Amino acid sequence: MKLVLTCEHAFNTIPQEYHNLFTNARETLESHRAYDPGALDLFNELKKLSDFSFFHETGRLLVEVNRSKWHSNLFSEFTKKLSKTSKTKLLNEYYFPYRDSVEKQISSIIEKGEKVLHFSVHTFTPELNGIVRNTDIGLLYDPARSGEKEFSKNFKRILNSQNPDLKVRFNYPYLGKADGFTTYLRKKFPENYMGIELEVNQKFVMNNQMDSAVKREVFSALKVLVK
Repeated sequence: MKLVLTCEHAFNTIPQEYHNLFTNARETLESHRAYDPGALDLFNELKKLSDFSFFHETGRLLVEVNRSKWHSNLFSEFTKKLSKTSKTKLLNEYYFPYRDSVEKQISSIIEKGEKVLHFSVHTFTPELNGIVRNTDIGLLYDPARSGEKEFSKNFKRILNSQNPDLKVRFNYPYLGKADGFTTYLRKKFPENYMGIELEVNQKFVMNNQMDSAVKREVFSALKVLVK
C-alpha cells in the first residue's frame, strides 16, 4: 500500500494580483477561515512516512480545493462576485493544478496494481458558533467502505494504546462522506483507494506549530499501519 499525504489548507496566502479583493480582510486571513493552523507542521512530520506528498500553497479564501466545483463554498465572499471569466481563471491556475496532480499520482499507483491510502491532514477550531467540539482527534471516512472503517478503527486503537486520555472520534466534527476531495476521489477510484481525513483540534496548536506529543503519537500510529 502506498501512502499519499496531502494538506489542502496549509497556507492563507493570497497571490499579489488578488490582494485588492482582500483589502480589509487581515483578521479573516489570519483566522481558521483562511487556513488550518498547525496542519502543515503535522504534515511535514508525517511526510517521512509517505510515498508521495502534496500541499496547496494558496489560501482557501481564494478558491477552496477541498470542495467540488458545484459547491456553494467553492468561492468565498471575497471571490464569489467575480465574473465567470475570472472564476475560470482561478480554477485553472489554483484549483485544477493541485487536484489534478494528486489525482494523477493516485491513478498512476492504482494502474500499477497497488493500493492507495490517501491521508489528508486538517485541523479544526475547538469551538464553533458557541459550541465546544468535544474531541481531540477526528477520523473522517465513508462508513460504507469497509477498508476505511477498518483502518480508522485500528488507527484509533493504536492512538489510545499510546495515550488513553486522547479523545478520538469517528466522522466528527464533520462527516467523512460529506463533500470533499476524498469524497470525489472515492467516486473516481472505487477500488484500491482509501481516503481518510485527519482532523486535529487546534487547542494543540501554538504559533502554527502542532504540539510535539500529538505529532509523535499520530506519526507512530500511522507508521504501524503503513509500514
